[in-house]
Order: sequence, then structure tokens, then C-alpha cells
Amino acid sequence: MTAGYLIDMDGVIYSGGDLIPGATEFIQKLNTDGTPYLFLTNNSQRSRRDVVTRLATMGIDTEEKHIFTSAIATAKFLGNQNPNGTAYVIGEGGLLLSLHNAGYSIVDKNPDYVVVGEGVNYTLDMVSKAIDMILAGAKLIATNLDPSPKIIGWTKPGIKATVAMLEEATGKKAFSVGKPSPVMMRAARKEINLSTAETTIIGDTMSTDILGGVQMGYKTILTLSGTTSKEDLASYAYKPDQIITSVKELL
Repeated sequence: MTAGYLIDMDGVIYSGGDLIPGATEFIQKLNTDGTPYLFLTNNSQRSRRDVVTRLATMGIDTEEKHIFTSAIATAKFLGNQNPNGTAYVIGEGGLLLSLHNAGYSIVDKNPDYVVVGEGVNYTLDMVSKAIDMILAGAKLIATNLDPSPKIIGWTKPGIKATVAMLEEATGKKAFSVGKPSPVMMRAARKEINLSTAETTIIGDTMSTDILGGVQMGYKTILTLSGTTSKEDLASYAYKPDQIITSVKELL
């Protein structure tokens, strides 16, 4: 019997601004049954409260304790590695808040770490400063390495592209904390006090959610309501434990 879930959001609970069929009822059932779960997202821009509010506008009733972002995972990781450290941040509110909550100071000189998250509110001057800091000894941390969707009209380069620019300019490799990194996958499981055998991850992306789950030994459920089709599975050397069309099937 499954004891708890790690649940990706985009492509599992909603697509764009639209709820995926069965999502509201599935989360209602988890809440009613008292089943442990976390919404697991690589997006580092929003705080827990922001995510709860956004879900509420779409009809999903949940609480802040059920939200776990790559910003939170990154802050926890850095807090354990170097307590009360300093960071220069290329990112937005959710990442800044998480680092502050972990005891970190945000600085613009001589940081312990340069931390990169999603966002559009940064400039080439900020990138240039980050390059100098990394060359001077700051460690490069990425909240995740999600690629750009590569579509016309997309208004931001994507975190993977930004990190690649810093890596090329400095010759230093970034350490990524977000999915599929075991750092985030393990931290999320511990957040809701589950064992490996009790944990199931539901996602729509083979290269993050399912890969991360396979590497950790979690049960994996791939939903076809997002970016992956059945035809795509032939491209991967690993496979999910279960395939569903949407979370409606889990009711």
C-alpha cells in the first residue's frame, strides 16, 4: 500500500492555467484520507504561500506544508553544507525567502556561493558580477537545470541556459539541487517522514520526475497529461512503474 506521494504540478495538476481532469478530486481525497503528500516543483520563483494561492485560484485546496520547491531544497542543502553562509543570487522572491529562512545573508561582494534560480529580473551586469565572484572562489549552485521550451515568444532564456553561460565563462561546473538530483528527492521524502518504500512520485517528465524516482528507489507513476507520450518511452533506458492518462485514474 502506498503511504505517500511526491507530486509534480505542471502537467500533472494543471496545464498552463487549466486544471487537469481529476486533479481537484485527487487532492481532496489525499486531504480527506490524511495521506502524506508534497507538491514538488523545480520552479524556484514562488514562495510556498505564492504556490498555495495560485493553486487556490484554480480550485485546489492545500496548505503551505504541502509545498516543496527547488528553492527550499537549495536553501536546506546550503544550510547543511555551510551554516549561516552568504550568497549572491540571480533569482527571485521564492529563492531569496528560502535562503533567508535557512540563515543565509544575501550579499553583493565576496559570497560563499553564487546561486542561480529562475527569473526575468536580472541583467548582464549581474551575470558579469557573478562570473567575477565565481572566478574569485565562490561556488556555483543551480536550483535546477530545466531547459528552455525552445518556442518562439518565450520571454526568458531558461535557467539551464543561464547556468551554461556562467559555466563557460568561468570553467566551473554548477551543482544542481533540483529534480532529478537525489538531494531534492531525498529531502522531500524526509519532509513528510516517509521511507523509500513508502514513497511514490507522480510526474509527467521522464528526465526529471521519473528519473529521480528511479534513482531513489521510489515507486514512479508517469502521467501522459503533460509533456511525455507513450511513444517517447522508447528513448529511455528506464521506465516508470505505472502509466496513467491523468491523476483521475488514481481515484
